[in-house]
Amino acid sequence: MMRPLSVLLKRFCRYAVISPLFVVVGLIGGAGVAQAEKIVNGVAVFSGLDKITGRMIQFDVYVDETVQFGALQVTPRVCYTRPPTEPQQTTGFVEVDEITLERKVRRIFTGWMFASSPGLNAVEHGVYDVWLVDCKQNTNIPSPNNG
Repeated sequence: MMRPLSVLLKRFCRYAVISPLFVVVGLIGGAGVAQAEKIVNGVAVFSGLDKITGRMIQFDVYVDETVQFGALQVTPRVCYTRPPTEPQQTTGFVEVDEITLERKVRRIFTGWMFASSPGLNAVEHGVYDVWLVDCKQNTNIPSPNNG
């Protein structure tokens, strides 16, 4: 038996309105999914490469403190990790300045670095490369604030 066109149109309109409504509710409901809390760390761990000598070192920097690596000054502003029960994601917001031959300070990088993708936002200088390796709560290096 064929149904009248008006009945089919009513059903179509009802589903056309209700279906997107379920999608929107599903998206809004999904926004409440628990996200892993980020852990705020006090120390950022970097690796640095001197391309002239081929020397590679790893160094710790307290958040909001500046360490000089060659002609670069590295200042982490924040350094986040996730709890051990979550997939690891180490990120840091970093500022890197270059000391020029004229002894002027020139900002060459400001942004997020991701330890899992060092090539994504590493600082690639003509002589030096610097990238974030890890974040940690403390280090055995004395804090500049402690004298």
